[in-house]
Amino acid sequence: MSELRIIARHAGTVLVGQLAVMSFGIADTLIAGRYSPQALAVLSLASSIYISIYVALNGLLQALLPVWAELQGGGRQAEVGRSVRQALYIAAGAAVIGISGLWFPDLWLSATEVPEALWPDVRAYLRILALALVPSLLFRMYSTLNQSLGHPRLVTWLQAGALLVKVPLSFALTFGTAGLGGMGVVGCAWATLVVNTLMLLAGLWLLRTQDIYQPYRLWIRPERPDWPVIRRFLALGVPAGLSIMVEVTSFTLMALFIARLGAVALASHQIAASLAAVLYMVPLALGIASSARTGYWLGAGQAHKARRAAGTGIGLAIGAALLGAALLFMGREALANAFSNDPSVVQAATVWLAWVALYHLADAVQAVCAYLLRCYRITVMPLVVYTALLWGVGLYGGYRLAYQGVDWAGWPRRASVDTFWITSTAALALVSVLFAAMVWHASRPAPTRTTPA
Repeated sequence: MSELRIIARHAGTVLVGQLAVMSFGIADTLIAGRYSPQALAVLSLASSIYISIYVALNGLLQALLPVWAELQGGGRQAEVGRSVRQALYIAAGAAVIGISGLWFPDLWLSATEVPEALWPDVRAYLRILALALVPSLLFRMYSTLNQSLGHPRLVTWLQAGALLVKVPLSFALTFGTAGLGGMGVVGCAWATLVVNTLMLLAGLWLLRTQDIYQPYRLWIRPERPDWPVIRRFLALGVPAGLSIMVEVTSFTLMALFIARLGAVALASHQIAASLAAVLYMVPLALGIASSARTGYWLGAGQAHKARRAAGTGIGLAIGAALLGAALLFMGREALANAFSNDPSVVQAATVWLAWVALYHLADAVQAVCAYLLRCYRITVMPLVVYTALLWGVGLYGGYRLAYQGVDWAGWPRRASVDTFWITSTAALALVSVLFAAMVWHASRPAPTRTTPA
């Protein structure tokens, strides 16, 4: 089977599961939007904070994918199990950090000047999600393991099945059912906790019962912490996790800065942000699939095949991004109407979705390249690039233009949402160019030395 077909099939399987998970958030957005603009604003703020914390911790664990893929490619199956058990110590520390950040969100809310009327509901929502963080992180470990071994289907089945539980449960807990009163928007958070717990339990059952996991000896009693191994994991995972945090917060923190523009601006931005996140699932899936194959070939000592796998992933990402951006641009008005029945929200969201189409084009290449760079153990430089461009140019630049204005001819000196999308799109385009160059350089096979006759 060709490398193209392997990566495309792997990515397609991952994509189905990721879209199912993204549908959790889309469904919650639809439910909150139908409940009230206030509920949608609360969901937008709480989701932004939760995602900012979760993705950094998730990136810490996801960075182990090329490690396990290399062990698989090198035929060292028993070492995979030991590596997974050592990673459990990292997951435990990550859970403690994440729960603390979600339980006490006031610093985030104060720093971004979120109206205090929204604080109680946002705080209540996030504390429920703090309880959901532990099963979520452990399931992410299960997902990463399967993706690194080339078995993403089990994860996809669990994620798709969970969607069938999540949507009706969120609706029932929010609006009420069978004579029981609704909880409002926090009902969505309780549904997330239930679903994450069910997915983890199902994943543990599969690890225990399925024959495909037997060669990896996963269920041996955990060893004591091997600090040299854990330090190597952290040297790879911490910069990768911070990079993902910078990448995602440059996107999600827009909601916190936009909050001061009012409920309509925030609600319309949430619609645009939700669809941008859905589009992102395609390059995310391609990044996972192509990095799994690249890591596999590096473990097998086949640098040329690793480079070919990396190039295939990038090429697929460009083609898919062009198609996704075109479809979004053409259907932006219909999509905005599907998310809200408020005319002012629909009108604003239609404008922002045009920018999302351009944003996605810039986002796709860098997303795949970021995963590929981890295969070559390049994580610090991407963190520097992300921080300088996404936070510096994208987020801070958008803030300056939106609220302080500049003296450029013709630039409107008024608070506006579109400035954030403009500066973020420009920043991502620069990141894509730099990351692609870094992948090209890192993936070049070492020159073969010839021995003089």
